[in-house]
Amino acid sequence: MSAKVNEKTRKRSSLDKSIDLGMDQFGRFVKLRWIWILIVSIVLWYLISNLVPLVGSFSAGSVLFYVFQIMFAFLFGIMQFVAIFWFLGRPRLYWVMPGETGVTFDDYKGNPEVLESARRIVALLSGIKEFEAMGGSPIRGMLLSGPPGTGKSYLAQCMSTEAGVPFAYASAASFRAMFIGMDILMIRNLYNKARRLAREYGGCVIFMDEIDAIGGSRGGNNSALGGGMMGMLGAGTGGLNQLLMEMDPPNIETGWFKKVLRTLGLSHGRVQKQPVLTIGATNIPESLDTALLRPGRFDRVIRVAPPTDKYRPEVIEYYLQKIKYDPKVSITALSQRMVNYTPVAIKHVINEAVIIAHFEGREAVTYRDLVEAQDVHEFGLRQLAELTPIERRRLAYHEAGHAVACYYLMDRHFPAFVTLHKHGDLEGAAAFAAWRQKETVITNSKEDVLARIQVSLASRAAEELFLNVNLNGVTGDFASATQLAAAYVGAYGMDGTLTSYLAFASGLTGASPMNLPKMADRVEAVLQSQFRGVKRLFQEHSEAVIAVAEALIERDELVAEEIKQLIDEADARRVAKQVLTEFEPLLGAGSNGYALPSGRSSGNGNGSSNVPLDTSRLNFETGESGLFPFSPEVDGSIQPFQNPDGLLGDEPYM
Repeated sequence: MSAKVNEKTRKRSSLDKSIDLGMDQFGRFVKLRWIWILIVSIVLWYLISNLVPLVGSFSAGSVLFYVFQIMFAFLFGIMQFVAIFWFLGRPRLYWVMPGETGVTFDDYKGNPEVLESARRIVALLSGIKEFEAMGGSPIRGMLLSGPPGTGKSYLAQCMSTEAGVPFAYASAASFRAMFIGMDILMIRNLYNKARRLAREYGGCVIFMDEIDAIGGSRGGNNSALGGGMMGMLGAGTGGLNQLLMEMDPPNIETGWFKKVLRTLGLSHGRVQKQPVLTIGATNIPESLDTALLRPGRFDRVIRVAPPTDKYRPEVIEYYLQKIKYDPKVSITALSQRMVNYTPVAIKHVINEAVIIAHFEGREAVTYRDLVEAQDVHEFGLRQLAELTPIERRRLAYHEAGHAVACYYLMDRHFPAFVTLHKHGDLEGAAAFAAWRQKETVITNSKEDVLARIQVSLASRAAEELFLNVNLNGVTGDFASATQLAAAYVGAYGMDGTLTSYLAFASGLTGASPMNLPKMADRVEAVLQSQFRGVKRLFQEHSEAVIAVAEALIERDELVAEEIKQLIDEADARRVAKQVLTEFEPLLGAGSNGYALPSGRSSGNGNGSSNVPLDTSRLNFETGESGLFPFSPEVDGSIQPFQNPDGLLGDEPYM
């Protein structure tokens, strides 16, 4: 019995509290909105006391006419403001509904660690209720930073598709409006719509590309632009402040119907936050405001880097599968050529190769098309040079020196390209040789640094040994070699000293190698020793330098496979010549009556044979004949060797 009494008392108490709460809300509404109640009362009193008695003197048509005029004037004034704000307040914004992007996590290649982080965030978006039931708070922001073309916006689209929620692609620069306050309005409208869609679909993703356009630090130069004339034109930090509030909002109601009810005091309850995920992308994360990077706004900061050596082949294979290509194309060889390439750069090179193949009348892309497309991508369009014979020979031996030295000295690189023509992206270079990395290079040993110095000095060594001249085109080579030698002595500690000139940086001049005692003499000693070393290399492999230089004179340009073939064949001839020299005493034994391999004997008595050695049967590629690794010339010209795995570059040289 007492339990029933207690229950009735508790219900009555709850009803009393509800009534009291309603009265309090109504009283609070009257207290806060009394001025509006007074104005509405005066307007109603005026209409009732003055206009109602006159209604009888007007016809129904005239009343409707005046009502229509009033409504037209009212709507015309509203439409003017709406049009102005519509034109001025439109950011560069695209809404993509679930399933419209067409890309999923299966299409994202090259960064499995980044992909795993994205999968977890999508899982939280999809199961937000279960996650919140555990006491967790939804992730509100994720910042993707990294070089251009690494796939930041592509990853955001994949996340939107996988989560099954609306996706908004916004250019942050479009929020910079001409008039003050417009950027605030645009950002507020964006998040209001995102929250409405989040209520419908269970979540929403907003992707802001180049977010540093509005998220720059307020402590830098941006704050100085906020006042004066620039502030009047909307160049202040109002947009950033609004973005900070929208990413971490207070408990406010976003639905218009509930807003009206709350304003009238007819609704009161706990506000539910909608799961809106903001993904920002930038190339310069260090320029962002610290308030934007704190937890609660951008909870996750993910660095998106170009694919590593391990995952680059799968990116290349993914884009190759979208085109028709020769099955003989080596993905391993392409991966070696495209070290540090972003997915967008890989896609661009493959598409350029399709263009080259199309205009040359082929239905499938070949390896040579991909090589040519990459060279155009890195060096620009070729500009044909009209060179005199003497200039062609000088430039050819200059650049051949770089290419041959790179081939023998730089184990982790390969000579990729050498040309006698100018290229659009290398202004000032009449000719150049370039190399590329075979793999990602992070550290360099003492031998690697010395090899780079020798490659830089190889041009002067080739000029002196093969042309007997000193040319003025070595200025850039000498500068590069001197910088490396100075670092070798005074920064890397590879010359037996631990003193670094970087510790003596001062003022505007910065760190100067000349701050160390006898620095110039020590650098010169390193340069001279490496110059002698590369000269010895060319004396030993003179056939290779001559072969590359003469082929360059004839063809104007050589790619990696051609350079490798020329050097290998020159080495084969050198070895064959050396072996023949060693066998001369045996061949000359025919004068004593010994039979030669041909079954004939030599009767001249001077150690030479009348039977010429048949070198046409000696094949280095197949290994037949077993003695001399030699591939003959055909019709007096060296034939190109189609071997996509023979790859070897990086920096242009004068």
